[in-house]
Amino acid sequence: MVDSATKKTLGSIPLLKTKAGPRDKDLWPQRLKEEYQALIKYVENNKAADNDWFRLESSKDGTRWFGKCWHIQELLKYEFEIEFDIPVTYPATAPEIAIPELDGKTAKMYRGGKICLTDHFKPLWAKNVPKFGISHAMALGLGPWLAVEIPDLIVRGVVQHKDEKPIGD
Repeated sequence: MVDSATKKTLGSIPLLKTKAGPRDKDLWPQRLKEEYQALIKYVENNKAADNDWFRLESSKDGTRWFGKCWHIQELLKYEFEIEFDIPVTYPATAPEIAIPELDGKTAKMYRGGKICLTDHFKPLWAKNVPKFGISHAMALGLGPWLAVEIPDLIVRGVVQHKDEKPIGD
């Protein structure tokens, strides 16, 4: 079930049309162009709503993505490196977003720091192929994951602000 705030966010992200992955040499550039357009629109919308929370860039061929995401709690900004590869079966398969520095710090994560999106996100993605893209993975996958997991990790002392001294020092 998607709540009204999520529906509003989704409604403002352009849907993609081209069903192509990295192996589709003729159509991949068109899909990549759509991906960038949707991401630019999503970031613009987030900034306008004072909800700027990530930066992304890609390799030249658009198959490897990396950047930063952040969570603000009690006026402190917690920043994390993110990365993911576009699966060869994309867009039928969603990208697996990883936050390597959090690897092993939460049960809602797979080896290599890949965030767990199986229960809620993957069925929604499957229903919306090829319309969903990277911006949708950020909005429906990473965003909600950060909102739930990071506050818990902070409260438990697993994640500390970079300006704080580690507990026990």
